[in-house]
Amino acid sequence: MQVYDSLDYADKYLPYNVTPKEIFHILKQNTTYKHDPQGVELLQSMPSLMDDNYWGHSGWGDCDCFTIAGVACCTVRGYKTRYVVVGNDRNAPSHIYFQVHDGRKWVDFDLVAPYYGITKPYKYQNSFPIIEKQLY
Repeated sequence: MQVYDSLDYADKYLPYNVTPKEIFHILKQNTTYKHDPQGVELLQSMPSLMDDNYWGHSGWGDCDCFTIAGVACCTVRGYKTRYVVVGNDRNAPSHIYFQVHDGRKWVDFDLVAPYYGITKPYKYQNSFPIIEKQLY
């Protein structure tokens, strides 16, 4: 639901003709990692992340907030995406990011990582497709 609620905002937020790598850099420059409050799993839509932030600072969030924003941005620019949940314990994922198909291959899009196309290695990884029809 947060991705769906972010699509209009993402469309207005980005230049029209951008690559996934450019989207990554735009979001990376405008986000700051902040752990969720103790005992709370905070999921912010892109409008909340950027304009009405829980923390009172534009762009403050964690991996799931960044994933919501990135998936929305890539989706409105026509790129296919899929979620990736990872961790060092098969039964307890500890991180989420997504991959974007750049027209040739699937590329890691993890705003917690320092650079486009990389993520920290984890022992367990599962990816899940995002069904675009559910977003519109």
